[in-house]
Amino acid sequence: MDGDILPDVLEPGLRVVFCGTQAGAASARRGAYYAGPGNKFWPVLHQIGLVPVKFHPEEFPTLPRYGIGLTDVAKRTSGPDSALRGGHFDVAGFTARIAANRPRILAFNGKRAAQVALGISEGRLAYGLQAHGLADAETYVLPSTSGAAAGFWSIEPWKQLAMAVTGTLSR
Repeated sequence: MDGDILPDVLEPGLRVVFCGTQAGAASARRGAYYAGPGNKFWPVLHQIGLVPVKFHPEEFPTLPRYGIGLTDVAKRTSGPDSALRGGHFDVAGFTARIAANRPRILAFNGKRAAQVALGISEGRLAYGLQAHGLADAETYVLPSTSGAAAGFWSIEPWKQLAMAVTGTLSR
């Protein structure tokens, strides 16, 4: 959409859509998702087995061939999450985009995006599979891959997500 910092990578039938809060400063400059030098997103995506090789951020448009999509809750701003205000979020637009494309799983990269999109306070939000989905998608909250959130990092919820995406997790 015009004015968006990064384009959505959404289409019907995706296995998983990763949702961030907003594009970081490095991502906005490079025009690519998760492009900050300390961001673990691309190595982790490979490490947990969702893509066959480690991608460079500029390769993000190719993710649908692996059943993966990308979006953010705040599409028209960039920078640190600490600078975000309520008016920056477009929860209705985000929910409509997810409902229109109906991914099997929606995975929030960090708690802030999930809090806003799901309307849940931080104290009540745990990592992993959530009790309530969004637009018929199973919903996961994952530790942020941002370097700024390194103190909260754990790959275990990401591994659980990968098992659900690949069908190796019993339901």
